[in-house]
Formats: sequence, C-alpha cells, structure tokens
Amino acid sequence: MIRTLTLLLAVLLPLCRAGAVTPATWRQSDFADFDKAVLKNVSLRSDGRLSLAPVFTELLDSSLPYLWALAEDSKGNVYAGGGGPGVPGARVFVISPEGKSRVLAEMDALQVSALAVDHGDRLYAATSPDARIYLIAADGKTELYYDPAAKYVWAMVFDAKGNLYAATGDEGLIHRVTPGGKGEVFYRTQENHARALAVDSQGNLLVGTEPDGLVVRVSPAGQGFVLFETPRREVTAVAVAPDGTIYAAAVGTKQPAVAPAAPVPAMQPAAAGQAQTQAPAQQAPTTQPPPSVSLAQALLAGGSEVYRIDPEGYARRIWTHAQDIVYSLALDGRSRPLVGTGNRGGIYRLDSDLLNTLLVRSPPSQVTSLLASRQGRILATTGNIGKVFRLGPGLEKEGSVESDVFDAGLLSLWGRLSYTGVPGGGELRFETRSGNLDRPRQDWSPWSAVKLDSGGGRVASPQARFMQWRLALGASPSGGSPEVDSVSVAYLTRNVPPVVQEIEITAANYRFPVQSLLITPTRTLTLQPLGRPRRSVSVPMADSGVVALQYDKGQLGARWAASDDNGDALLFKAEIRGVRETEWRLLRDRIKERYLSWDSTAFSDGEYLLRVTATDLPDNPPGEELSAQLVSRPFLVDNSPPRITGLAVARASGGLEVRWKAADSHSLIQRAEYSLDGGEWLVAQPTTRVSDSQEHDYVLRLAGVPPGEHTVAVRVTDDYDNQAVAQAVVR
Repeated sequence: MIRTLTLLLAVLLPLCRAGAVTPATWRQSDFADFDKAVLKNVSLRSDGRLSLAPVFTELLDSSLPYLWALAEDSKGNVYAGGGGPGVPGARVFVISPEGKSRVLAEMDALQVSALAVDHGDRLYAATSPDARIYLIAADGKTELYYDPAAKYVWAMVFDAKGNLYAATGDEGLIHRVTPGGKGEVFYRTQENHARALAVDSQGNLLVGTEPDGLVVRVSPAGQGFVLFETPRREVTAVAVAPDGTIYAAAVGTKQPAVAPAAPVPAMQPAAAGQAQTQAPAQQAPTTQPPPSVSLAQALLAGGSEVYRIDPEGYARRIWTHAQDIVYSLALDGRSRPLVGTGNRGGIYRLDSDLLNTLLVRSPPSQVTSLLASRQGRILATTGNIGKVFRLGPGLEKEGSVESDVFDAGLLSLWGRLSYTGVPGGGELRFETRSGNLDRPRQDWSPWSAVKLDSGGGRVASPQARFMQWRLALGASPSGGSPEVDSVSVAYLTRNVPPVVQEIEITAANYRFPVQSLLITPTRTLTLQPLGRPRRSVSVPMADSGVVALQYDKGQLGARWAASDDNGDALLFKAEIRGVRETEWRLLRDRIKERYLSWDSTAFSDGEYLLRVTATDLPDNPPGEELSAQLVSRPFLVDNSPPRITGLAVARASGGLEVRWKAADSHSLIQRAEYSLDGGEWLVAQPTTRVSDSQEHDYVLRLAGVPPGEHTVAVRVTDDYDNQAVAQAVVR
C-alpha cells in the first residue's frame, strides 16, 4: 500500500539571477528616475531627457505670502497683485520695462485675486473676500469701479469692445461691466463658482466652473453651451490658442451630495500641506487653508489633469500628474501650453500629446499665475513667498543633476559610468561619491571626477554599499544645450558566503520525489505593459510549494533552508556521522536541490548528525568560492523491530487471558495489536493504558472464547514503523 506524507518544501528556482562575478547595472532613464534627483537649472522631459533649463530670473520679491495675478500694459509695465494673512492689506506692484519695481497701490482687503488692463492701459484690480473691483490710476490712487455683490472675484478679462467680464463666486455668476462703468449679471453658470475665464477671437467667453468641473462657452449674446464636463471637481484655468483650441486644467475629486460654499481652488495653500491661522469667517477667502483634515484637502487629492478641446469640440486629456496641482495656464510663442503647478513649484511645457517637459522648479512651492507678455516673455507669480519671475527666453549657461542615493545592497566595486545623449557642442562632466551610510554625509568619500571617453568613463569612488553621481551641463558657445537620456553605473557586489539557516530531518520511511517530478528552472523576463512605468527587475529567489513525500520503508530524508545575499547559485554537500563518532561520512556531493533522501538501513541503529555544506562555486571562479556549514540536531536511525517476550495464553473464567512484554532499544512503543484465530487485528492497551515508553506490559482478557484450540497472535510497532509479531496456542 502506498502512503504519502505532505510536507511544505522550499524549492529555490534561480531565475534571472546575477551571480557574484556578473556585474549588475544601476540605470536611470525614466522621468520617475530623474524626478528623484536634485535638478538645478535643468529641465526634465517626460521620456527622461535632461537638458539645460530656460533662464528663470527673479524680478520681484513682494514679501507677501502670495501673489495671485499678473497683467501687462502696452508700454511693457507688468503688474502683480496678491496678499494673504499677516500682511497689511492687498497690494498691487508694478515692474517697469527696465526692471524697477515698487508698490503701486494698497487696498483694504485681504488680497488681490485678479488683475486686468483695458485698451487704454487702465489697470483694474479685484479683491477678495467681499469682492470689489477697483480702478487704479498711474499714481496709485484707487477708486471703486464696480461692486459685484459677490464673495469672490476669481478672474477678469476684457473683450474686443472694452467690456470687462468678472468670474465670481459663490453663486457662479459672470458679470459684465461696460466701458462706462455700468455692470450687470451677464451669465449664470448654475454652479457655485465661475473659477476661470478667457475670451476667444470671436468674443466668446470660456468659463471654468466648480463643483461640476465644466468648461462652458458663452456667446457675446449670453448664450451658454457646455463644451466639456471634466472628471474633476474644479476647472482652475483655461487658455485659448489662436486656432481656437481650448486648454483647460482641472483638479479635485468630485463629491456627491453637499458641496462646500466656497470652491476648492488649486490656489489654496492648503494643498502645500501647511496649516495657517484662519481669519474671521466674514473675511476668510478660499485662498486661506481650511483645517488640516478638511473636505477641501480631501478634494485636492489625486493630482491634476489638462485637457485639449479642439475647435470641433472634441476633448482629450493630454497631461496628468498624480501629485502636482495646476494653478495656471498660458501659451508660449509657439502656442504650446505652459502649466504652473504646486506643490513643488513646477512649470511644465506640453510639447505634444505624448511628451511634456518640466522646465523649472521655482524655489517657492506654488506657481500661481502665468502670463505670456506682449514682448514674448513668460512671466510667473508664486505663492508661499510671493515673487515674480521671468522664464527665458534663453537657456541657463550651466546646470547640474544630483542623483538620488543608490543602494547596491552589499559592499560593491564600482565599474564604468555610461550615458546616452547628445553633447550638442556643450560640456558634460560627471562626478561620483560613495559611502556606507544610506544618506550622504561628511563620512562619505569626496566627489571624484569621471574621466570621460566615448559615452562614459571609469568610476574612481571607493568600494561601498551606497553611491551617487552628479552631472554638470554646460551650454555650447552658441547657447545650445547638451542632452542626456540615461545614466548607468556598473557595479560588482563583494562575494559573501552563503548561509544555511536550518536543517530539518523529515519523517522516517519517506523519500522525496525524484528530480523529474519537479518544475524545471527556467530563465524568464517579464515586461511591463506599454504605457505603465518601468519597474526594477526583481530577482525571484524562492518558490514555495507542496511536495508529497512517498512512503518507502527504510528511507530517511532531510531538507534545509539556504540563501546567498549575492544571489549566487548554490551547490550542497551532505555528510553524516554518529554522535559518538569523529569522522564525517559523505552521503552525497554537488546536490542542486535543497533536500536529500537516503537509505538508512545501511547504517546501524543509533543517533546521528547531518552536516550540510553550501558553496557558491557555480557563480564564482575556482578558488574564489565561499562556503558555509550547518550541523543538524541529533536524529535517530532505527530499523530494528521491538522485542516481544513472555507471551502466554491461559484459560480464565469462560475466556482467555493473554500476557506479554514488549521492549525497543531505541524508540517508543507506538502501538500494540492482537488477532484471535487469524481474525482482524485489534488494538491492545498496555497496563499503563498510555503507550509512552520503550517497554510495556500487556494483559488481555478475552471473554466468550469457546473451548478448544485457539491461536493468539500479537503485533507491536515502534515509532519508526518497525514491527515484531509473535503467537501462542492454547488447547
């Protein structure tokens, strides 16, 4: 009869393994790779290309927490407005064409939320909360121009006829103010807030709303039509290209049921994760953060999206980011959308439907507004330090990239640094450093230059577990930028000895299946689906499965757990000796599996030890391999049956009385049975009633046995399935 014992067996399958003598490569080539680096004056394209960034020049430090709005007149004067809690009122600054800046006007409000300049170069500023629109003279004097009776003015724009349109909240109204200063409600969005505003070449208004995230086109006659409902809660910015293409940025997660009275605009500093003291309710604007666990912050989760709506009305998402929040949109001189974001102060350029470029990261954490000026300049305001910057038009002369820290896992020898890209007549310089702390400190090695030849050079940094590289880019004499697409560093981890963690002696009289029953190791490489981020290739080290051991009398088995931090293939040697012996005897050598079965009947009964030696020879040159050993706990070899003595059968009061003794030299008596006249085997209890010793006495009283000759057989089994049988006859 075949019996099976199911045991859990760890079967190591060395798939896609890099041995100790095989160099590995740390490669960085994706946007996600380089986005972890420290970029200084360097742009990063979505396919991982590095190049010099546009010049990013600070024009104004307002000393305000936030600047929200930009405008420019025909003479080249640039206006910036903002404010915030903790400062004395809303302010408007002017920057002359020569770059001189000053405070132009102050108003009794928390902040300036929107600016606009009419065809006569007159400046208008909207304040929030308790919105007012002011006309600001060249000498800074202000007068109330229009009161929309609203809480917020989010955006203002002039049409070709000189009408001023104001997008307001919290009733989602668009107001129109004629050149004579007469205003009225022009359009009702039926939303809580009209958040963004632009005008196309036909005089149509393009309105972004909250909380349904709509893009609405409103004709000069006041007829509205929803062009697109975004999947997001709030459309924070819209821009219109000369060909009529519309770009819209949307943020936030739509919520069913009750929406807050104020929108959740991307300009909220709450998105930066910084709590501030809230102003009194009657003056609190949406630009001030709610409590840290508010609904507002929850709605801003999930990043942002930018959509393109073509002149025929087809909408398509062309950019998304899981963390960055879009505050503003503008178009550069080639009608490419520029996207101003927080919470890391990024300005992106959308080069195509498939490519975009992180042009710069501003030191302040939010780029709150963008303006394509009449002179072709791109201007930006920031929040969490209100500043004005100019983007471009030229490129920086120098830039640098400092990679994140790479962990090789073990002490490693660094090989060649390689890169792909186009020098473009510029200069590329690489340096590396290494250390054994997971963060660079003074205890790391100093930066060492990499002497470049064609496409790379040898790393001079000392052996260590961690390393970094640094790239310096220099512009060509003509102002062009070198480009780098990938950086790779080869390394060889130091060979370390394997470890044998545990040895288990399996149940006696069972053997492991033959090799042909196991899964054959294969080398495989799994590619991620196209369109998903590339992941690091993992090295599978073990595959645990259930193995059925087959019953085979006299067989004994062992299995062990072993590993190698280098991922090397291992070979094993198994040796055995008695606990009182001094010499090890070889059972088997060059074992690939992590288990072994052998015939224990070739060994005398007694206690033994098993020693398993692991070596990483398959992946290391002869003489450089390392090994490790482990000795098992003592285990028993017992192939001798128990002894049955004193078997006697006598008649007693209408039946039979059977007595015998059983003893075993090495293991416990596990079971005793008897059979009367060749009948079935029945269990017999020892006199102690518990079978727990190497010796037991047995007394059976069999009632109802008729007179005559009878044969009684007894059978005793020990823990190692060894059996003894004896019989007696009574007449």
